[in-house]
Amino acid sequence: MPVADTDVVVIGAGLMGHGIAQCAAQAGCRVRLWGTSRDEVESAIARIGTSVAKLHAKGRMAEPPAAVVARIEPMTDLERCTGAGVYIESVVEKLDVKQQIFRRLDALAPASALIASNTSTIPIARLAAVTRHPDRCLGMHFTSPVPLMPVAEVIRTAATTDDAFARGTAFVRALGKEPIAVQKDIPGFVFNRVNLPGTVEAIRLVEMGAASVEDIDKAMRLGFGRPMGPFETADMVGLDTGYYALCSLHAETGDDKFRPPDLLRRQIEAGHLGRKTGRGWYEYDAAGERRGMAPLP
Repeated sequence: MPVADTDVVVIGAGLMGHGIAQCAAQAGCRVRLWGTSRDEVESAIARIGTSVAKLHAKGRMAEPPAAVVARIEPMTDLERCTGAGVYIESVVEKLDVKQQIFRRLDALAPASALIASNTSTIPIARLAAVTRHPDRCLGMHFTSPVPLMPVAEVIRTAATTDDAFARGTAFVRALGKEPIAVQKDIPGFVFNRVNLPGTVEAIRLVEMGAASVEDIDKAMRLGFGRPMGPFETADMVGLDTGYYALCSLHAETGDDKFRPPDLLRRQIEAGHLGRKTGRGWYEYDAAGERRGMAPLP
């Protein structure tokens, strides 16, 4: 990839953001990881350190973990994130929040830089529309956990140039991911147009008493070869993240197959968001290890 594309800014230090930052650092990039607070970014750096140490111990990464972590600079001042070749937004799945980030990136990024979003559902054109240079905007949608998943969607809009799309594809490949070229900027792209309706149906099966959370996860693991079932995955990603994605897709498409089930809404209202809160579809200890089933709200 071009030399400039080895200088990366990741906006958002949550689960997806710090995973993207880790993969970029493992690929040899200089990374600036922006978060809303010093505690948030320092916590993200600590999680990255734990992750790369595990990969190194398992022989999946030859470079010393400290060398990888040293390439990531924590940031809380976005105005200092100038001069990069690739900017990747990975904040909450809310249109207005992402548009605000895109406006700021368009103003501070060099004219030659790529501006990408890790959105899972929002059409990229909706984000690019608030910029002066929509031709350099595209989607880079990674899947969780980012360091372990070997694939990412690369999404172009009608305005994205061939060069920007090719650079985005090359960047994803340089991070060790197989790029999936999404040639039409539709809500949900490929992954979630296929995956989220299945998650909705799994929750509805629980609502109607057809099967338990645990048995549905088992069915998807053993019957379809998935490493994790839909409820296990939701707890890892965060139930709020999935809820916002469904709300966005439902609003964009009007299709009831994306309407968030009432049971999921009740989980969100109760603050049961998965591993990060200690309770979602399952219960977890302080170390994030699963203890058993959680009572349904």
